[in-house]
Amino acid sequence: MSQAAMTTARLPIATRDLLTGRGDHRVLDLESRHGNGDLLKVLDILGIAGPFKVVSPWELEDETGRHLVHAGGYAAMPFGEAYPPLIDFVRDYLAENKQLGLPQQSLSEWRAALATNLVALLAGVAPSHTDSHVYFGNSGAEAVEAALKMARAARPKATTFVNFARAYHGKTHGALALTPNEEYQGPFRPLAPAVRTLPFGDAEAVATALRELGDRACAIIIEPIQGEGGVNVPPDGYLREVGEIARRHDVLVIADEVQTGLGRTGHWFASVAAGLEPDIIALAKPLGGGIMPVSATIARKAVYKALLPGLASKRHSTTFGGGSLAMAVGLKSLEILVTEDLPTRSAEHGRYGLARLQGLAAQYPNLVESVRGAGMLFAISLKPVVGFKVPGVSEEDVQTLAAALLLRELHLGGVHGCYSTNASRTARLTPPLNQPEELLVEMFDRVAAVMGKNPTPLSMLKKLPLPRMLKLARMALG
Repeated sequence: MSQAAMTTARLPIATRDLLTGRGDHRVLDLESRHGNGDLLKVLDILGIAGPFKVVSPWELEDETGRHLVHAGGYAAMPFGEAYPPLIDFVRDYLAENKQLGLPQQSLSEWRAALATNLVALLAGVAPSHTDSHVYFGNSGAEAVEAALKMARAARPKATTFVNFARAYHGKTHGALALTPNEEYQGPFRPLAPAVRTLPFGDAEAVATALRELGDRACAIIIEPIQGEGGVNVPPDGYLREVGEIARRHDVLVIADEVQTGLGRTGHWFASVAAGLEPDIIALAKPLGGGIMPVSATIARKAVYKALLPGLASKRHSTTFGGGSLAMAVGLKSLEILVTEDLPTRSAEHGRYGLARLQGLAAQYPNLVESVRGAGMLFAISLKPVVGFKVPGVSEEDVQTLAAALLLRELHLGGVHGCYSTNASRTARLTPPLNQPEELLVEMFDRVAAVMGKNPTPLSMLKKLPLPRMLKLARMALG
């Protein structure tokens, strides 16, 4: 850019205007023009695009003034929006000029403290991890990618991973290979690494696959409870048996605890609580407290050192991983989870919530196919909206319509929920772990009211105004 151009350059929307509420209000137009426009258009057609105003950590308000109990956030909001103790901590951290920057090539007291506390927390329930190490990144997919490289480095002659139907491990290229969904994988084949996909919950299938793969089997990667797959809870004893089978075959186990770890399901680590002691654990969402991207890959010392030994200790890295502010937020988030005993609270409130959903499923059998829950992780799967093939529209899109319509009706009924990216006809509720009890009760009362007004999925479709329905149909038909 020339000097003249530099001196005359102007930003069309100034930062200060946004901070003072004088920003450009054509949000949908600008986001559609310069961002993921098609997704935003779908949300706008459904009438749930926002933007939203934070009323409290556990409550939102949409652009029409509608009050919403916050049960969205995809399990990444352990304390809700802008939880005051966390926000106050960050404000003090910045005001006191604490260590900032990206200290990859220097010591960091914050990184050291967070790593030490994570290992201590894990070793408290899984003693074999006492000397484990931690690699920090920014997202769940990054944590999974690091886990894959650790496993390959530890077993260099083994090239095949075992995963499970309806699993979700991310959409970066390596993680994508482990996320069996044709919509996500189809355009990007060939994928790597090599994968053997098995039914979730069938231990004998794991034993058979490892016998067949022999020395080619590198690691099993498993979610102790499948989140994006629709909150699929395996049978009792399954995870323990998977661990025993893996040990017999000298195969590593990676537990993807991006959604289930750190209290969401009522346990610090859902895999360990179910009897599995993984070799590697991937963590992310709640670690950032809803305000910073933070992930952690915890691995046994020998596995970690296989990837990052001696002079080769920089052969896996990420620019922002381990940054001081992110580590400070992660440490404070962990402290809040511990001091407020949020896993226990999540387990107690989760039992209440699942009982409410089970009662509603029995009350509205023509609407609800099934409900599932684990701590503060809930799923509602609906019956199909239509029982026939729609010409020109994929079966997946037709089935996904049920979840979209449920999210719309929940929004209109005052509940902000979230989609399941690997389970059609399923919407999820992922409330903050510290949600006040009265709001939890109110949330399920509102869910009950929504179901009472919509006895079948078709009744929800009929409530979608015709202009919106036509726009949705045009998008589906391309």
